[in-house]
Amino acid sequence: MKKITLLVAVFLLSQNLLFSQEKETKLNLFITCNFCDVSYVKQNLEYAEFVRDQNYADVHLFFRNQRNGSGGREYEIEFIGQNTYKDFQGKITFSTTSDNTSDEIRKLILKNIRFGLIRYWIKAGFKDKLSLKITKPKVNAGIVKEEVDAWNKWVFRVGAQGFFMGQETYKNRSLNFNVSARRVTEKNKFSFSLNFNDNKSVFKLDGMEDFVSKNSSKNASISNVFSINDHWSAGFFARAGSSDYDNKDLYASFLPAIEYNFFTYKESTKQQLKLAYKVGAMYANYTEKTVFNKFEEYLWNHDLSLQGSVYKTWGTINGSISYESYLHDASLNEFSFSLGTNVRLFKGFSFNVNGDYNITNNQISLPAGNLSVEEILLRQQQIKSGYNYFFMAGINYTFGSRFNSVVNPRFGF
Repeated sequence: MKKITLLVAVFLLSQNLLFSQEKETKLNLFITCNFCDVSYVKQNLEYAEFVRDQNYADVHLFFRNQRNGSGGREYEIEFIGQNTYKDFQGKITFSTTSDNTSDEIRKLILKNIRFGLIRYWIKAGFKDKLSLKITKPKVNAGIVKEEVDAWNKWVFRVGAQGFFMGQETYKNRSLNFNVSARRVTEKNKFSFSLNFNDNKSVFKLDGMEDFVSKNSSKNASISNVFSINDHWSAGFFARAGSSDYDNKDLYASFLPAIEYNFFTYKESTKQQLKLAYKVGAMYANYTEKTVFNKFEEYLWNHDLSLQGSVYKTWGTINGSISYESYLHDASLNEFSFSLGTNVRLFKGFSFNVNGDYNITNNQISLPAGNLSVEEILLRQQQIKSGYNYFFMAGINYTFGSRFNSVVNPRFGF
């Protein structure tokens, strides 16, 4: 028994020694990115060991992103050196387009991670393992021609989707068509979209006639926003369409708007706190007479909102508060609250909350009369409700081995 115990102790000691030697030849990294293919990065990044907690890391890779004018994303990687690397701090920014595939995006992310880690690798003693190649630009007669954008920053998209499912007693199909145009510059952001949705469900019950549920909507929207300075923006939002669910054969609205960002817009990947106000006119032609005895009406309404977001290494927080009402009757209003956060409280322990709550006193399009049980259960039309909410909260605690670089995709878990 003593011999077996001694052999086990020697084996475990040898494994720890081998592991320690391997660890010394790699840079310990912690990555914060909920949109990256982390498995791909782990499999392809050289001289790196990924750890499960940022306190164990030599370098913390913190990712942020936001939508750009081409329909792609602008990415920012912040490289935060820790311990012996604490004097090395920096960031890299790069962009993708709407044409990039998922594989191209993950390769671009990996490429920029390598760029950002060069000086950390050099300090770690890997200088002889690195190589650098710079391609000189082609120059014709000493003049470099500036690339001309034939589309002048316009991006167009056309799409169609079909969803079909069923069983012996039930079948459903859903169709969607959409068209959009978008142009984004430093001074102006313009967006136009068209959408059509059509849904149909059929229920088959023994001895009864088939019950058919239909619901469709169409809408067009235009948004045009102008940059005034680093804190102020102004523009307008226009919308028109129809909706079976909202009891509207036709609706249209036009709302001029103004916004103030307490931080500069250039800091938007890190933090934002925006106060916005919209006021304008609305028109509605109803499918059925409403509870206010209206078949059509012209209205004025306004909307005041405060939205904030923070993206830090300890976590993220997003929240908003808004108030909306009709000008002819302030009692027809809506209050909305939302909060989303994922915060790392201490080593291995994180807390997250996501939810929204709306107090609704402005359902002016509700049809008069009583709805059938089928219409209510199948949500064919909107019904009166003084509030609606969504809430989710959770905690996570991680402990155990601090290294997690191994990728094993077998059986998908």
